[in-house]
Amino acid sequence: MTDTARTSLSRPITAGIVTALVGFTSSFVVVLTGLDAVGATPTQAASGLLILSLTMGAACIVLAWRYRMPITSAWSTPGAALLAAVSAVDGGWPAAVGAFLVVAALILLTALAPRLGMLIAAIPPSIAQAMLAGVLLPLCLAPITGLVENPWGVAPVVIAWLIVVRLAPRWAVPAAFAAATIVVIAGIAAAGVEVDPGVLLPTLQFTAPAFTVGSIVGVALPLFIVTMASQNVPGVAVMRSFGYEVPWRPAMLVTGIGSAIGAPFGGHAINLAAISAALAAAPDADPDPRRRWVAGVSTGVSYLVLGGMSAVFAALVLLAPAAVIPAVAGLALFGAFGSAVQQAIDDPGERMPAVVTFLVAASGVALLGISAAFWALVAGLLVRGILHLGRR
Repeated sequence: MTDTARTSLSRPITAGIVTALVGFTSSFVVVLTGLDAVGATPTQAASGLLILSLTMGAACIVLAWRYRMPITSAWSTPGAALLAAVSAVDGGWPAAVGAFLVVAALILLTALAPRLGMLIAAIPPSIAQAMLAGVLLPLCLAPITGLVENPWGVAPVVIAWLIVVRLAPRWAVPAAFAAATIVVIAGIAAAGVEVDPGVLLPTLQFTAPAFTVGSIVGVALPLFIVTMASQNVPGVAVMRSFGYEVPWRPAMLVTGIGSAIGAPFGGHAINLAAISAALAAAPDADPDPRRRWVAGVSTGVSYLVLGGMSAVFAALVLLAPAAVIPAVAGLALFGAFGSAVQQAIDDPGERMPAVVTFLVAASGVALLGISAAFWALVAGLLVRGILHLGRR
């Protein structure tokens, strides 16, 4: 291989590594928080993080290699945030795993039955985004409440985030996590805590799924809608803005199969990357659009490597002082929250249903064992239907 060829390949390879690092470090805390909230033990949550890294890494490699496009996959960060807001699942962790399998089945059904995708698209974006914003609100308050609860632990995290968000926004959340890591290590050293090396080894833990009405209606359906509306559909739009037409059916088949494989091991869902997709698909990855697919493969390989370190990341979260990790998760979701609020109230004619949806989702009130996210959709669509009654 000539020096010119090596140089031409190094750029997209580096772009892929950056894509994976930013995607992983910016949101893995949200994933662990969500899995913990729906009943996963620390070992099960670490297993979920590992299988998500492996399946989305494989999805990146398969899609980018097969279609010669910088198609990248990711875990559903909004979906993980929804899990964190759900808190309790009817039937516990096995029922949550059952809900993950239902989501995988719905993603596969979307590939096989385009009408299902059309049905999701028929949900007004303002209502879907208002539900997401309501789910994210309590999580985004964590940095503020954390500064009161544990100022010495949370302040360095917030300061690091604020400085880097001014200088290099894409690295702001990784910088916040780096500051949190220093806080955790300092706390471990000060307390003289001994860490069992065994917990740092990546392991997969299988959980037999259970299926309950509450988990399917209250977790699976909102998780599927959020994943489609906030990840897959925007992901296609981002790729199209750079001149790539993502093959919808194969992409849904690959991510649906990956989600199905990952569900029994704690993976809630994988999907097309949205925000981070631009890092691999933009001209910065390579001036020649025909060579950017290498960045997609590089992203996948990098995710596989990061998956091998999943137990280390999970251990850091487990050993963190009070309020530090929720603060990192909240900072990671600021951008998603702002975008969701903007889209929810952008259309004045849809503003009132969106406000109702947002408030019901933010309330966290569960009814009949079904989460607030589902009732938020019901309330928003009901109010919208009444307000639009008789209109063409």
